[in-house]
Amino acid sequence: MRPAEHPHGAGGTLPRAAIRARPLAAERRERFYARTTMFLALSRVLDVAVGPLTWSLFLLVAALAARRRPGRCSALVAAAALVLYAFSIEPVANRTMRWVEASAVSTFRPSITYDAVIVLSGQVDAAASRATGRAELTGAADRVLTGFALLREGRARAVLLSGGAVRPQPGEPSEAERLAGELRAWGIAPERIVVEGASQNTHENAVASARVIAARGWKTLLLVTSAAHLPRALGCFRAVGLQPDALPVDRRAGDGRGESWLPRAHALEQSTQALHELAGRVAYRIAGYL
Repeated sequence: MRPAEHPHGAGGTLPRAAIRARPLAAERRERFYARTTMFLALSRVLDVAVGPLTWSLFLLVAALAARRRPGRCSALVAAAALVLYAFSIEPVANRTMRWVEASAVSTFRPSITYDAVIVLSGQVDAAASRATGRAELTGAADRVLTGFALLREGRARAVLLSGGAVRPQPGEPSEAERLAGELRAWGIAPERIVVEGASQNTHENAVASARVIAARGWKTLLLVTSAAHLPRALGCFRAVGLQPDALPVDRRAGDGRGESWLPRAHALEQSTQALHELAGRVAYRIAGYL
């Protein structure tokens, strides 16, 4: 090899630009991994900490610790019961969810044909799907059903299904792959279906989708996801330089009629989902994903 061809330059020394670039690249990688680690840790903590059941259990543990003080113990037990009751009744659950969904505004334009509709994951029961071998949809199935309707009606030329399995088993298909199978079974041509099955959260949905969109040259985009999830999802997509229109589906908040003041399991679940979404927005903002 001639000296001029040596990868380190003449005499085997690195060029000055490379010397400067190497520490800079390493520093960027360190910042990325540090931020990712912080985000994962924060997400786990919030996932456990944010929820009426967790609060009630914490209060009961505190009451047990204060059992030598009857007055304080009784107050803590009463507080635990009150928290559990409050978030288990429909008036509280619906109002909490309505607040979370309030900023989910549709910007869907029926007058145009979108290059692609982006359907986010979070609508497949992984355990049930492993048991049956097919996509077992959850209450968020409006996402893929809306995507199917847009394709069938010619409102979009293609669909981008984004989302992998959160805790995948060896050989298990991603959620996006399962949904693609459903769309093919419903009559959508395979060439209209694009699968992104590696992402495991909303931030990764946006980052991975941006690569697919750039590679395919898509310009007009429509993001479809649950109303409660839409503000966070839209923030993530905007953070990576995309400006999709938005179509919120899967609204959970009721209209306030016929609400029961008796505790209901579904009301507790709805309250918990709303609180988790609020916590997710906080975590994403702290991590710089929005």
